[in-house]
Amino acid sequence: MGRFHRILEPGLNILIPVLDRIRYVQSLKEIVINVPEQSAVTLDNVTLQIDGVLYLRIMDPYKASYGVEDPEYAVTQLAQTTMRSELGKLSLDKVFRERESLNASIVDAINQAADCWGIRCLRYEIKDIHVPPRVKESMQMQVEAERRKRATVLESEGTRESAINVAEGKKQAQILASEAEKAERINQAAGEASAVLAKAQAKAEAIRILAAALTQHNGDAAASLTVAEQYVSAFSKLAKDSNTILLPSNPGDITSMVAQAMGVYGALTKPPVPGSQDSVSSGSSRGVQGTDANLDEELDRVKLS
Repeated sequence: MGRFHRILEPGLNILIPVLDRIRYVQSLKEIVINVPEQSAVTLDNVTLQIDGVLYLRIMDPYKASYGVEDPEYAVTQLAQTTMRSELGKLSLDKVFRERESLNASIVDAINQAADCWGIRCLRYEIKDIHVPPRVKESMQMQVEAERRKRATVLESEGTRESAINVAEGKKQAQILASEAEKAERINQAAGEASAVLAKAQAKAEAIRILAAALTQHNGDAAASLTVAEQYVSAFSKLAKDSNTILLPSNPGDITSMVAQAMGVYGALTKPPVPGSQDSVSSGSSRGVQGTDANLDEELDRVKLS
């Protein structure tokens, strides 16, 4: 008769006609409610058009029936006001980055207010966020500027890395070139030293063989023949490099030239006699004077010719 009596449980229930009447029927399933689109102003004074979806469930049918006239309408209005208040605490950039935290804040605010209604909000999801056209253009320009900035930074870093790599390559090339030149000079010096040593050894061996040959039978005759051949070879090369030449008094007498050369060879190979240093020195001085006189005569003869 108009007063709450009891809550009927699922199954068979007996009602007294005229006295008992079912007044409210509540569903305990999860209810999905679309929150209409509404305007909200962010912390940086940007007007947004935003809508969402609300998921709730009736936990206490008695409170949902007698605590509020229209629970769905009440929760929808509470979700809209809570969403506007939460958006006013965030800037435009944070709205897009912190959608999850914004949804959680709206759910907590709705549960605190709807606890006395026997309703529990399970989750709230923002569907669409509509930005004014000018703000959208500014955001696009900002994104493009940020991308150009990143591209410029990446290009400059690439240029720097390229310059570093080129400089490092040149450095390594110079180091390798200097090491190669050093090795080449060392090898060249070693080769020249080996060549000089080989020449000296060959010359020493030739002198040794020549000395051994001169000590054998008819060694003087072989030496005379060699001197004669060298004299003829030298005589054939006269006046090829210069117009001024010095000729002995008898250039055609090869026998006297060979005899003179063999005399010099015998004088060099003859062992020195003790006590004859003064006589040798006086004789050598007279020989030098005679040689100078002969050279003067030959020079006068060349000038006349």
